[in-house]
Amino acid sequence: MSRLHRVADKGGALVRRWPRVLRDDLWTWRADPLPPSVWLFWLPHGVVCLAAFGVLLGDAAQLDDHGGLGAGPAFLIALAEAGAVVLALWRPLPAWWLSVAAMLVGAMAVRARMVPGGDEFTWPWTSAGLIAHLFVLLLLALRVRTRVSFEALALTGLLTSAVQGLIGGRNYQPTGQLAVVLFAVVVVLGTALRGRREARAELGRQTTLTAEERARRTLLEERSRIARELHDVVAHHMSVISIQAQVAPHLVKDPPEELKENLAGIRQNAVEALTELRRVLDVLRSEHPAADEHEDGSGTAPHAPQPTLDRLGALVENTRAAGLTVTTEVTGERRPLPPGVELSAYRIVQEALSNVLRHAPGATAHVTLTYDPRGLRVEVVNTGPTREAPPSAGAGHGLLGMRERAVMLGGRLTAGLWSGRGYKVDAHLPVSAPHASEPPPQDGIA
Repeated sequence: MSRLHRVADKGGALVRRWPRVLRDDLWTWRADPLPPSVWLFWLPHGVVCLAAFGVLLGDAAQLDDHGGLGAGPAFLIALAEAGAVVLALWRPLPAWWLSVAAMLVGAMAVRARMVPGGDEFTWPWTSAGLIAHLFVLLLLALRVRTRVSFEALALTGLLTSAVQGLIGGRNYQPTGQLAVVLFAVVVVLGTALRGRREARAELGRQTTLTAEERARRTLLEERSRIARELHDVVAHHMSVISIQAQVAPHLVKDPPEELKENLAGIRQNAVEALTELRRVLDVLRSEHPAADEHEDGSGTAPHAPQPTLDRLGALVENTRAAGLTVTTEVTGERRPLPPGVELSAYRIVQEALSNVLRHAPGATAHVTLTYDPRGLRVEVVNTGPTREAPPSAGAGHGLLGMRERAVMLGGRLTAGLWSGRGYKVDAHLPVSAPHASEPPPQDGIA
């Protein structure tokens, strides 16, 4: 018995709730403007306005000539139906109410003039009024929620059935059944088109979010790889500091205790820094166990020494063996550079040559290293490809990694088309990083 009471209570609550739902959904003056078409611009609006003009002329003539309403009332009813079509471009729900009201007024006015044996009149929907309401329902279904569209369809069907089935007339051609079927088809069509448009918009948003997330993830992976490669550079300097702090007391005769304590503290801090550095490196390698391998297979083993410009010749020879014609040029006075600069320069050349191999088959490349007092300039240019490049399995973010290496050192990198179909990568790596108060360079990838 209690279960029956609960079912009855739920049913009663549902019945009481539906009037409020219908009022909130349909009794509104909310604007839902029809946006201009991407390809046709304002053509759909023009078509709708042209159809409204045809409804005005056709319905006025039909109501006047065959309905016997007279020119004035016929024109007003036709104007309401045509106005509903135009209003549906901006406010579809008020337009639907206006179209239904015009149908009811016209149907009752024509019914009062029906006589047995006279001319049969299409009733309760006139031909032009039926077309007008089809436009209104289509424009409504294209912009409002599916539930609201079917509520409007259901109320239209109920009103049509009530007028034709309950009130009726004396001499007419019934149009109620045909009208309800056409209205249902139009609402289903409009709902499907609206769902397709929303699905495409959502797909576009998801595609944009996916691309942004992929770029963000790739940036983090590149930074992690750079951090792993710089581990050996930093570890080397910290090891030197530790050894020098340990040896320094033996180089001074009778060193004071304060000096010994300070040097011992320096050595202890260096050892602790090395320990923490190794822990950070272990975390990075555990998160990206395969990231130490370069895209073209030229990566280094996890514990191998990081390359410098001394190994540039071997890199060029390996690239030539892969089928790429490469020439090199060094200008300026060659001198030892900080390990981070040499590592970044080597990786930039490596990535640029790998891009030429992947994306410009048959091209030739030229590598130029220019030493100047402020740093090192790395320039890699290639001619256009002689045949179509095969699909690449890489992530396509090599330029991002090169730029990160340059910015990390306070430098800049530009990349873009060169000499027609060729390509050029130009990076400047300063010897010393900029002061913390200086703004970072603004040059990016072209």
